[in-house]
Amino acid sequence: MLTKEQKKQQIEEGKEIIKNNKFLVFIDFTKTSVEDLKKLRRALRDAGAKLKVIKKRLLNIAFKENNLDINFDDFKLQVGTVFSEKDIPEIAAAVYKFSKGTNNKEFRILGGYDLSAKNFLDAEFVQMIGQLPSREIILSQLFGILQSPISKLLYVLSEKSKMVEGKE
Repeated sequence: MLTKEQKKQQIEEGKEIIKNNKFLVFIDFTKTSVEDLKKLRRALRDAGAKLKVIKKRLLNIAFKENNLDINFDDFKLQVGTVFSEKDIPEIAAAVYKFSKGTNNKEFRILGGYDLSAKNFLDAEFVQMIGQLPSREIILSQLFGILQSPISKLLYVLSEKSKMVEGKE
């Protein structure tokens, strides 16, 4: 059981998280081993994010004090909060990859919160964002799409020039 001072400290931590970050992702880590949580924290650290476990009731208070509308009592599970100053694709991808790589079938993404837009993101949306390829992969695919017609045009011109040279 937490003391009153520890509860105040967790509320202040929640307020700092809300104040200093762009996106939050909420996860259910029920029956997740300590080793798996360490792996998740390491993956999140590499992505520029952190995982913090704050009691739902205390997190509700922190959100209400920042005039944000979300109720964590709807989640009947253990809730961990992943927070980052970066954009949501990086966080969602790290959490999604971990959820697919863990043996714990009860680990789930519960949703997310865009602090700049003050908008709750449902679990399906956060998972969909997590499944998207990285920015570098998308740019290389776009480059390939844009390069293909030009290379085909150059091939056709090269073959035409060979035909014209052969006739002379």
